Formats: sequence, C-alpha cells, structure tokens
Amino acid sequence: MVNHQTVAESTTHLSAEELAALRENLHEQRLFRREQLRLLGGPVTSRAEDRLRQRAAAQIEVRVKLAASARMVLTDVEAALTRMDEGSYGACHLCRRPVERERLMIVPQARYCARCQQVKEAQP
Repeated sequence: MVNHQTVAESTTHLSAEELAALRENLHEQRLFRREQLRLLGGPVTSRAEDRLRQRAAAQIEVRVKLAASARMVLTDVEAALTRMDEGSYGACHLCRRPVERERLMIVPQARYCARCQQVKEAQP
C-alpha cells in the first residue's frame, strides 16, 4: 500500500492534507453508495397494497435507475481509492497530465482533466 507521502509526491498539485481529505471523502461516498444499494435491494414495503400496485412499475424503474447510478459511482470511487494506493491518483487517463486540483476537490473520483472530460462527453 502506498502511503500519503508517496502519492502526494506523484501528484504535486495536491498537498498531503488535501489528499487525505479527498481520501476521506471517497471513503464516505463508498459507504453511502453501499448503504444505498443495500436499501434499494431490500423489499418494497407500503401500508396500502393497492397504491403500491398502482405505483409499482414507476417505483421499480426509479429503484433500478438509482441502483445503477449508485453502482457506477461506487465503481468510480473504489477505482479512485485504488489509484491513490497505487500512486497514480490525479493523473488524467487520456493525456496523463495532472487533473486540476479544483476539479478533484469537487469530483474526487475524476479520471480525466476538464479538457479530456469535455472531449469524452462530446463523443457520440
């Protein structure tokens, strides 16, 4: 496992304190998404069975979409934690330049710098 100092040296645009805060943020996101998935996977309960039947299709669709989103974010969070451990956190997956510090503070699991993210989103 790579310590904070080693990771910080490979991502000089982040201080050790910032990296520690980002790691904590990612751990909290992972816990939240795991709990969200646990709750979404549980049985649907309601006081009025007739209302449940009327809304079941919509609720199931929402739950499926929420679970898919939670799984996607959890995967990204866990990948970011792995990159931290490996010492590659903060490097853009496309251009290999550092991901902007401000971007990481907002989206700590970001894989791409802002420029490359825009390029990826513009692709069909």
